[in-house]
Amino acid sequence: MDLIFSYNIFYRRKELDLKLNQQKKIGFLFVTGVIFIMIPYTILTIIFEYPKILRQPVADILVKFNSLGSTLILTWWLFAISGIILLIAYNLLGSKLKDKIWYADLLIHLGTISGILQIIGLIRWTFIIPILAKSYVSTDSQYSKEIIEQVFFVIHQFGGVILGEHLGQIFTIIWTLLTAYALYHLRIISRFSKYFAYTASFIYTLAQLELFKTIFPDLISVKFSGLIGSTMWLVWLTWLGCLFIKSKKVIL
Repeated sequence: MDLIFSYNIFYRRKELDLKLNQQKKIGFLFVTGVIFIMIPYTILTIIFEYPKILRQPVADILVKFNSLGSTLILTWWLFAISGIILLIAYNLLGSKLKDKIWYADLLIHLGTISGILQIIGLIRWTFIIPILAKSYVSTDSQYSKEIIEQVFFVIHQFGGVILGEHLGQIFTIIWTLLTAYALYHLRIISRFSKYFAYTASFIYTLAQLELFKTIFPDLISVKFSGLIGSTMWLVWLTWLGCLFIKSKKVIL
């Protein structure tokens, strides 16, 4: 009887250790994902004036892009694939919540779709824009330049504005709202953390006005809402990751 009791305690302890390690793994992925996003993003703001450059004349964007060469292309590639880390975290977190909330699968799908859309939107800077930039600076034909500018504009609107910034961010916002709601009601995060996520999501949503401004020039937009909202979102993800890493007990 004592042997069976000892075995049950040992098995239970091993099970708790496994769950705790999985929890820490999710936290590590969130923190690492944020770091791997911020490094290339910061480099792009320094060498390419991103994201301000996106609203500059197409000619200026292509000329500057071509002048920076492979360094810029590699930075964009790193920026795009860094989202894969968060994709893994979304799936692991959703899997851990499956026996606790009814919409865990929905969270997995929302997170996955948001990540894939934003990766596709960003990867255009690695495999499409370099070709356009090189063609643009190598031709003396004004007619050819105008065609390349139009092609860039269409690709930018589709890959960047529609897929990455609009749909990708909308799915991210919905994932954030539902995740924060679930974690609060499971008593994993505090009320302050929940409303911080809500506030970040609201500000992030305001950034959508700038996207609609590309087709409705007279539309009012809220300056810096994209930068503030995304920064707050990354801060919340980092805090969430640190919570999972530091916790001495299983909370997921």
